[in-house]
Amino acid sequence: MPIAIEFFVGHAYAILFLWVLVEQLGLPAPSIPLLLTAGTLSATHRMVGGSAVLAVLAACLISDTVWFALGKKFGSRVVRVLCRMSLESTTCVARTEGYFTRRGPVTLLFAKFVPGLSTVAAPIAGQTGMRYARFLLYDLMGSLLWSITFLSAGYFFGDVASRSQGVFAFLSQFAAVVFGLMVAGFLVWRVVKQRRFVTQVRGMRLEPAELKAMLEEAALGGSAQPYIVDLRHPLDYLPDPRVLPGAVRIGPSEVAHYAERIPRDRDVILYCTCPSEETSAKVALQLHRLGITRVRPLRGGFDGWKAAGYPLFEYVENTGIAV
Repeated sequence: MPIAIEFFVGHAYAILFLWVLVEQLGLPAPSIPLLLTAGTLSATHRMVGGSAVLAVLAACLISDTVWFALGKKFGSRVVRVLCRMSLESTTCVARTEGYFTRRGPVTLLFAKFVPGLSTVAAPIAGQTGMRYARFLLYDLMGSLLWSITFLSAGYFFGDVASRSQGVFAFLSQFAAVVFGLMVAGFLVWRVVKQRRFVTQVRGMRLEPAELKAMLEEAALGGSAQPYIVDLRHPLDYLPDPRVLPGAVRIGPSEVAHYAERIPRDRDVILYCTCPSEETSAKVALQLHRLGITRVRPLRGGFDGWKAAGYPLFEYVENTGIAV
C-alpha cells in the first residue's frame, strides 16, 4: 500500500474531522474531495462509513455552534468578516440572507451544498435570534444529508473501481495525486470565478467623496441629485437603520420589479454592506442589462460612507424617503 494511502487510512477519522472543521470554520479547504476519498475507501473496507459520518457531524457541530454563538452576539460584523474569508464572497451575504428570509431554518438543510451559503448560514441563524435547539436540529440534519451524499458518491465510485483491477491499481498508486488535483481544481475554479467578477465591476465603483461632491453640486445648482438605492437586507439595519441622503430602500430581489421607477436621466448609486460591494455590483450589472446604464456601486458601501464621517439620515418607512 502506498505511503500516502497508508498514512490516511491510519489516521482517517482524525484527518476527516480536522479537515471538515477547518473548512467549516471559514478557511478555504474544500472538504468534498476528502469526503469522496473517504467514501471510496469505505467501499474497499479500509474505513467504516458510519464512523466517517460521525467524524463529519462532530466537526460541523463544533464549528457551526461557534459561528452561531458569534452571530448571535456580534451580528452582521461577524457575517461580513466571514464572507471576506470565503472564496464565494460575491454571493455570500446576499444569497444567504435571501434564503433565510424566504425559507427560515429550512435553509440549514441544504446550506452546505451551496458555495457561499454554507459559509455564513450558522452566524446568520444566530443573528436572526433563532433558538439554539431549533438551529441544532436543522443544522445536524443538513450536515447529515451533506456528508452522506458525498460519502455515498465516493462509495459508489470505489465499488465500481474495485471491480476493475487496472483502475483500482492506478487509484491505489496515485491516490494522493488524484486527491491533490481534486482539491486544486476546486480552489482554482472558485478563485477564477471570484476574480472574474471583481474585474468586471472594478471600473464601475464610485468613491464616497465623489458621491458627496455630486450631492453638494446638485444642492447648489438646484438640480436633481443622484438616485441613491439602499440595498441592505433588513438584518443589516439593526446596527444602524440610517440611510444616505435621499436614499430609497429596495431589496436586491425587488430591483427588477421597481426598474420602471428608476430614472434613466440621472446617476443611480447603489450601496450595501457586502465585502467589495458584491451585491451592489451584481444589481448594477442587472440594471445595465435592463437598459439603465448610469448606475454605479458605492465603494465601501454604507460602512465606507459612515467611516468617512459623511451625513446619514433617519428613514421614514411609510414615505420611503430619508429625513
